[in-house]
Amino acid sequence: MEGRNGAGRRDEAEGRDGAGRRSGPEERNGAGRRGGPGPGVVAGHPVVVPPAEFSSYYGRPVVKAPVWRRDIPAYLFTGGLAAGSALLAAGADLTGRAALRRAGRLVSLGAVGASTFFLINDLGRPARFHHMLRVAKPTSPMSVGTWILAAFGPAAGLAGVSELAAALPRHGPLGLARRLLPPAGRAAGLAAAATAPALATYTGVLLADTAMPAWHDAYPDLPFLFAGSALVAGAGAGLVAAPVTQTGPAVRLAVAGAVVETVAEGRIDQMGLTGEPYRTGRPARLIRGGRLLLAAGTAGALLARGNRTLSALSGAALLASSLLTRFGVFEAGVASARDPRYTVLPQRERRAGRGAGAGP
Repeated sequence: MEGRNGAGRRDEAEGRDGAGRRSGPEERNGAGRRGGPGPGVVAGHPVVVPPAEFSSYYGRPVVKAPVWRRDIPAYLFTGGLAAGSALLAAGADLTGRAALRRAGRLVSLGAVGASTFFLINDLGRPARFHHMLRVAKPTSPMSVGTWILAAFGPAAGLAGVSELAAALPRHGPLGLARRLLPPAGRAAGLAAAATAPALATYTGVLLADTAMPAWHDAYPDLPFLFAGSALVAGAGAGLVAAPVTQTGPAVRLAVAGAVVETVAEGRIDQMGLTGEPYRTGRPARLIRGGRLLLAAGTAGALLARGNRTLSALSGAALLASSLLTRFGVFEAGVASARDPRYTVLPQRERRAGRGAGAGP
């Protein structure tokens, strides 16, 4: 049954060729491995290595996604709202628009209070925020941002409280406060406005300083995107809260913010692989919704022409647009951390580029 040839070896029926090597489907490739994926020849046909599938050890991401909760994107929004409203309030104060000034200062005060709450709530204990103020590290966006918030908050608070001066009695100790609060509020409002650009943009620098691929690779544009979003939010609050006779600066601020935000978003859309999270899935839906509301809110603000209802609706659309944009950017960064492709492929491309630049 299992016949042997003249040399005492098993015959070809068992799968050895004339040179005594196995043949057939179990033929080994040039590297001495059994046929299958890899270089070599199987059954006379070349074997092509299949495309690499990007996965990580035990399914874990290459980059650990941030542990931040929803407090952080909410903090990004309220911080931008506080900054944009402070800028609008300062401009209104200098141009004699009392109602718009009052709306901007009070919104800024409420928003910075909400920002502080969201930040401390994410940190877990209020003492941690205090501990961050014990040192100042210019190389740390988080440390710089904490000091910016600490400088902006009291100034915005005093400016907001000064709007209550008219409700105080004219005589007695409170009468003195009634007289001192308006000039102090003007100085504080201007100080808050001077700090507002840093408050509006430092969060973009903070995100870009992380290892999340979608945030890190967008470092030239995220601060501008957040600046435009802050202007849009501040303008939206002014359109909602102020009478239409004084909303002219808010309309112009909305247009300026829309232009800055649209240009920054366009540049992020042109990013390569790491820009993909902004264009797909839940982040893309949030960002597209923000763009639609931005277009509708800006157009409505320009067309309101004294229509109080349309002006308020436009302002609400701008506020919602800024909120969706911040959450969309946050979601994009988290999504890019979960997929190893966004970490591995750019690293390989950079390494290949350095190797090509080195020359022979």
